[in-house]
Amino acid sequence: MSGNVRIAKIKYKRWELRKAILKIIILGLLSGGGTPLRPTLPLMIGSIIKYLKEEMNIDAEEKKVRRVLVSLEKKEILHLEQRGDIVSVSLIEENNPIVVKHSIKLLLDFKKKEKKWNGKWFFVFFDVPEIQRKKRNYLRDFLTKLGFYRYQKSVYIFPYECEREVKLIKKIVEGGKYMKYIVAEKIEDEEEAKSFFHLNQITDDRRQFSNSVEIFESRLK
Repeated sequence: MSGNVRIAKIKYKRWELRKAILKIIILGLLSGGGTPLRPTLPLMIGSIIKYLKEEMNIDAEEKKVRRVLVSLEKKEILHLEQRGDIVSVSLIEENNPIVVKHSIKLLLDFKKKEKKWNGKWFFVFFDVPEIQRKKRNYLRDFLTKLGFYRYQKSVYIFPYECEREVKLIKKIVEGGKYMKYIVAEKIEDEEEAKSFFHLNQITDDRRQFSNSVEIFESRLK
């Protein structure tokens, strides 16, 4: 076998690169202590290219990255500032629907990765008039893409507190004004929802831990 190993480049479409870049920028915003409503320090274009390559395995040429950034600037999503050889990137409109949508998705994904379920269910339900069924269908599709579980036709649930995210959804989705948020301690068909969010393994691990603690405490008596 030859000592030179070639790593195949992943082919990507322009919209995929645009989505990846926007995700990186918002990640930088959130990890820097900001929120979709409070931007933090701008990112450098070099950092974006480095993250694309190391974390997403996207070996994009600098000119292509710049082209995407310019495109986002024209859409008044980003602001580019060049000082000498350094180009910095920052968000223009923190309430832009595209920015808020990506921010919500990242925040919800982060909560799911934490895997600290407290046994409660967080409901989002809505009753959009039939005459506005397009808005209703869009809202259903939107919640599904964000990772909510469809409990009934217009009832969706999430296993972690998401009131803040729901308020943001109401700001960017036309049918959002019909949304209601509620917290439940127990629901029917809970096992199906737990399976969807992979919560059974978490519960089993906690039960095993609790049993171990009880055994340990009993030996101390």
